[in-house]
Amino acid sequence: MAQPEWTRLFQVTAKNLKPGDSWQLEFDENLMPDSKTPGWKKCIVSTSARYKCSECGRGWSSNKVRVACHMRLAYRQGVVKVRPFRQNCKECSEAPMEKPSITSENIKILLKNVVEKIRIKCYNEDLGKKSKPFRRVKVPMSLLIVRPVCRAFVQGVGLLHNVCVCV
Repeated sequence: MAQPEWTRLFQVTAKNLKPGDSWQLEFDENLMPDSKTPGWKKCIVSTSARYKCSECGRGWSSNKVRVACHMRLAYRQGVVKVRPFRQNCKECSEAPMEKPSITSENIKILLKNVVEKIRIKCYNEDLGKKSKPFRRVKVPMSLLIVRPVCRAFVQGVGLLHNVCVCV
């Protein structure tokens, strides 16, 4: 889904935040999950997506697509920067990192989870519940990634016992 559609869905989802505050969504390919930027709150949300190799055309699904989010509210102006992590083809050694293709249903769920994080981290609300689960895609267990093929793995996000769990 294109960035303008993410922005539109975010505006719809964020409209019920504190009256008088305005929020905007920005994509930032340089966003680092562990950066220590003063005043910014951060979170990582997960979803599922499809990827397609631009070299060989191979496609694959992942149920652990990570999206880094940094958010800040200052003077009633809120900004959320997002970075969906890329993956590369495990069949092509020189393949570039590919952008995930996330369904509009999962983008809506992901953005609802981001708005819940805003309420918790920027408005100090106690929501007392976990994030809404995204719609999973079928992924064969044989596709468990055991080498760093995803950007989240390379940057240390989504590791479990030194194996990437981004499938």
